[in-house]
Amino acid sequence: MPSDLHIHTSFSDGKLTPEEVVAAAKSVGLNYISITDHDTTEGIVHLYENGLYPNRGIRIIPGIEFSAHHPEKEIHILGYYIDIFHHALQEKLTDVTEARWERFSEMVEKLQAHGYAIRETDVLKIAGVSKSISRSHIARALVKAGCFATIREAFDKMLAKGQPAYVPHFRLEVDEIIDLIHKAGGIAVLAHPKKIRDDDLVKELLGKGIQGIEVFYPQHDAEDVKRYMEMAENYHLLAVGGSDFHGFPTRWPEQLGIFTIEDKWAEQFYRPEK
Repeated sequence: MPSDLHIHTSFSDGKLTPEEVVAAAKSVGLNYISITDHDTTEGIVHLYENGLYPNRGIRIIPGIEFSAHHPEKEIHILGYYIDIFHHALQEKLTDVTEARWERFSEMVEKLQAHGYAIRETDVLKIAGVSKSISRSHIARALVKAGCFATIREAFDKMLAKGQPAYVPHFRLEVDEIIDLIHKAGGIAVLAHPKKIRDDDLVKELLGKGIQGIEVFYPQHDAEDVKRYMEMAENYHLLAVGGSDFHGFPTRWPEQLGIFTIEDKWAEQFYRPEK
């Protein structure tokens, strides 16, 4: 059976609720999944509090995806099998969430100053239960309000770095993220290394205590997979992968089960619940 260890829910910038993700994963025959919402574990906590984690019929690996600080590059670090109630982890995530809300409010103010009729409440309706407010939520609210035809246009004209409504994102340092994941009992993995666009930097990051690398990813071709698998072997790291599923038609894959990995890669991260 196939698996997918990179999935987002409505508790960050995904479309489906955690319950819908689990149901969809079961329906397409996934064996292992990991919910890796941006800078939050609330999706997994929600499943736990509603008696859906652990879950019969599918193995759920609790995860998270951190955005790391770098002056030029996009660096994301996945944490697998973290203690979702770890005190230090939750304290730091509270800081990140508060910074996201401040950023979101400032971006809305900038948009209003440029004549766009958008309010914070418009974005919050789009975000739903998510406290991890992102530019994607703002872009979707702008499209819904008729300000732009597509999310891409909203980013290109107003929300992307260097554009009028852009506000820098508060991000934790790489070393801080790795240490936090380890303290919470988790496994730190470098996400989608090709997106970093600098293999020398990738190799530098792999030497910082990271335990795995996302070898299998929708934007990785056969040559990329080979190169990153060699890095995994050379650095004695776990190889992993996933679809980076968000559930929106503008972002491939649109459905779970389209991009998967073999179970053997997921089994490395699974710890049976006691």
